[in-house]
Amino acid sequence: MLKSLLPVAALAGFAVPAHSQAADPIEVMVLGTYHMGNPGRDLVNVRADDVTAPKRQAELQAVADAIAAWKPTKVLVEAERPAPFTMASYRAFTPDMLKTNPNEVYQIGYRIALEMHHLDVYGFDEQGGEGEPDYFPYGKVEDYAKAHGQMPLLDQQIGFFKNQAAQQEKVQATLSIADLLALHNNPERIKADHRRGYYALLAIGDAEQQPGAELNAYWYMRNAKMFAKIGLIGKPGDRLLVLVGAGHAYWLRHFAESTPGYRLVDPLPYLAKAAATAK
Repeated sequence: MLKSLLPVAALAGFAVPAHSQAADPIEVMVLGTYHMGNPGRDLVNVRADDVTAPKRQAELQAVADAIAAWKPTKVLVEAERPAPFTMASYRAFTPDMLKTNPNEVYQIGYRIALEMHHLDVYGFDEQGGEGEPDYFPYGKVEDYAKAHGQMPLLDQQIGFFKNQAAQQEKVQATLSIADLLALHNNPERIKADHRRGYYALLAIGDAEQQPGAELNAYWYMRNAKMFAKIGLIGKPGDRLLVLVGAGHAYWLRHFAESTPGYRLVDPLPYLAKAAATAK
């Protein structure tokens, strides 16, 4: 019994993080998005329509105006930058770039930051590199599944996401961008996608090799590091707009809800207002 209490006793002597002592929490709005200028790097990719078209530009402006009403104090985007995490490309950004660059970093992140007169936008991504792990070792999962007769499970999982991508490509003809973003930020969909996309992979492996469990662990690590960077960028009382691929929303929302000194802000009411404006 004494042995089991030692870790608790040891923790009692740790300093409490500054964020948890603060009277004003860091508010975090995690806005999950699809890739509007899709580089084709995901396992399953959605072919987005042209967001530089005038109709889509009006819809994106409605999204920007609605979220700007929340008055974010900093905008963070999914890009890896060294401390102090600032995006040099934002300093060179002009509204004319919205007519030619479909990337959601520009179309949503930079657009909102400029509207709020922010001097900087921050990149908080974490990517594997030399001396770092592969944060998404899907190849090992696939190799194991092929060698051990588990490809039907993997094919079922990929089929689920291919079907979702096909459905989005179909409905985007009739939905505004605010509506599409609302689909990606629905908490129930976020949970369901995570269960199908990650936790289903826990079954890939055996007592000796567990590539599915390892992929889950590394994906958690990447998102934990991303959230740790959010903590380095934000200060007590900040309102942080965190623009990120929708696949990251599950863990980033979890950290914002569960970490002392933070408060998760739901983007859905703001997207609903933008959708109503677009109509």
